[in-house]
Amino acid sequence: MGMTLAEKILGAHADREEVRAGQFIEAAVDIVLSNDITAPIAIREFERLGVERVFDPQRVVMVADHFVPNKDIKSAEQSLAMRRFAQAQGLPHHFDVGRMGIEHVLLPEQGLVVPGDVIVGADSHTCTYGALGAFATGMGSTDIAVAMATGHIWMRVPETIRIVYHGELQPWVGGKDLILYTIGLIGVGGAHYKAIEFAGPTVEALPMSGRFTMANMAIEAGGKAGLFAVDDATRAYLEGRSTRPYTVYGADSGAAYARTIRIDASQIEPQVAFPHLPENARAVSQAGEVRIDQVVIGSCTNGRLADLRVAAQLLHGRQVHPDVRCIVIPGTQQVYLDAMQEGLLRTFVQAGAAVSTPTCGPCLGGHMGVLAGGERAVSTTNRNFRGRMGHSESEVYLAGPAVAAASAIAGRIAHPADIT
Repeated sequence: MGMTLAEKILGAHADREEVRAGQFIEAAVDIVLSNDITAPIAIREFERLGVERVFDPQRVVMVADHFVPNKDIKSAEQSLAMRRFAQAQGLPHHFDVGRMGIEHVLLPEQGLVVPGDVIVGADSHTCTYGALGAFATGMGSTDIAVAMATGHIWMRVPETIRIVYHGELQPWVGGKDLILYTIGLIGVGGAHYKAIEFAGPTVEALPMSGRFTMANMAIEAGGKAGLFAVDDATRAYLEGRSTRPYTVYGADSGAAYARTIRIDASQIEPQVAFPHLPENARAVSQAGEVRIDQVVIGSCTNGRLADLRVAAQLLHGRQVHPDVRCIVIPGTQQVYLDAMQEGLLRTFVQAGAAVSTPTCGPCLGGHMGVLAGGERAVSTTNRNFRGRMGHSESEVYLAGPAVAAASAIAGRIAHPADIT
């Protein structure tokens, strides 16, 4: 019997010819990641282990992105702890203010993750890197401490759900709409501790930005990982970026899947997920009259240059509604620079939006856009749990950059076609 893509990668890193879902394995890791929230905990646990040096300084990555530039004394202390550890360990891949970015946009951009990798991060959206044909998953800070010390993890091999998309996408529909629709279909627990293989002609035609978005939100369906097969689009993205050689793995034709789901993507409209779960997805045409106070365009889900281009296309020559605060957050310094050179930042500012330095910021209710009680936001982020972006009585509606930009203009949840 053949193996799934996840099983192929994990088997290679466990030095086994074959692994099966349900088996417990010890696997070597290629990258260990943490950020300014999770790294200090991992550092404390690392020190408790009594180990002096990380297993490989080139493979341990730390990114200050959640509360930076630091919003208060506590966040400054968190960043300082990470900074001192990175300096003491000689970590070349420590990204701080002015050189940083939102971690899951930054690492692929820098070529630090490649196909066939096993990547673990102390952040649940580490699964983003599955867009590159890697097995990437989030873990707790204690597990990350052990991985930093040993270069190995142990885990149960997950079952895999294969989701096949076919059909030509409607205008303004992208990766965010596909994944919101999918989560709405299977639920936030529909892929609990399972890998998801995204496949089919629709996603094969999807740009890398859309694939990153879909892999990023696999965790919102409970997924352990979300993976795409490596193809010409992947290789083109990696050209000039990848910093080391890589191995491409593919699922076997006889692989055993827990479930196969087929979706006619041609029937999917732009989506919006209502509070307070990502599974509350519906077509934006069915949203009704929902007045909003804020729009956030950015995050590790939709903070790439392609996302900003979509938003700018709608905002160009138009104005953000006077009752709406629109915040645009490029995912990295390079995205910021590219958006500036293309004139996108000018478009945003002239439209009445605020442009931020790269940061996770408002996604987790950290800073740069915290909501007050009773306020509503349309956000291109990945979670809309109660209190996620601020007050427990605020509301977050998840959408892609097209719906977010259209809503900023309209002052309510809006279909992009209503604006154009």
